[in-house]
Amino acid sequence: MRCDPETVVLITGCSSGIGRAVAEESLRRGFRTVATARDPGSIVDLEGDRSLILPLDVTDGASIDRCVDETMEWAGRIDILVNNAGYALVGPVAEVSITDLRRQLETNVIGAVAAIQAVVPHMAAAGRGCIVNIGSVSSLLATPFGGAYSASKAALHLLSDALRPEVAPFGIDVMVVRAGGVATNFPEAAGRGLDRYRDPSSLYHERVAAMEDRAAMSQNLAMNPGDFARRCLDAAERPKPPALLKIGGGARIVPALAMLPKKLLARALGRKFGLR
Repeated sequence: MRCDPETVVLITGCSSGIGRAVAEESLRRGFRTVATARDPGSIVDLEGDRSLILPLDVTDGASIDRCVDETMEWAGRIDILVNNAGYALVGPVAEVSITDLRRQLETNVIGAVAAIQAVVPHMAAAGRGCIVNIGSVSSLLATPFGGAYSASKAALHLLSDALRPEVAPFGIDVMVVRAGGVATNFPEAAGRGLDRYRDPSSLYHERVAAMEDRAAMSQNLAMNPGDFARRCLDAAERPKPPALLKIGGGARIVPALAMLPKKLLARALGRKFGLR
């Protein structure tokens, strides 16, 4: 789709990192920008003549409906939806809290689909729109202690692949950003909750340092979030946005590693994370 200064961009998860960078870039381009966060107080500095700051919890259907309704009342349309809200749960699959796992999938997968379902009718009525789902290279390569996050991003990628031909008849494009490392507070957020594994009752109490290393992996060769946002919106602005945009640190290396034989890869990752 070709954008113009009146383009309306709705972005989820703008309190920090990629979401904030995309909101700032959208405003720099003069687009009408709807920036959202669970705590709107964290993004009040984005407020301006061409921006709307709204509370949004993607795990709450009523919150999504209110956000979309207020966006339509303010702007009359939604041209681009950037599904960015999400987080990474770190921990071993054999011991990760089922409550935390449900929250991971509710936020990264169900929340994204719920936002899509709320926006698609408006895009279809306009005969145009672009849905941008922020995925991850982790969707291709699950490492020890990162299984929950990888599973959530793999699901988002596959749902996007199914969605793309489903909404094409209505003039809607679907672009997945297979993000590599981006310089954000990802390690700090991903490392929360690891204390439960320090307890000697955990089979992995001697592997907490390796979990912390997994949380920090995304910062290897990390891309500047401003550059990430520019390339993301550049692609979304094209008359025919790409189905897959590969940007960020390791965005091209990780897929190559994922092609290794499974047992060989498991041994290599086991050594890396001290799982001998």
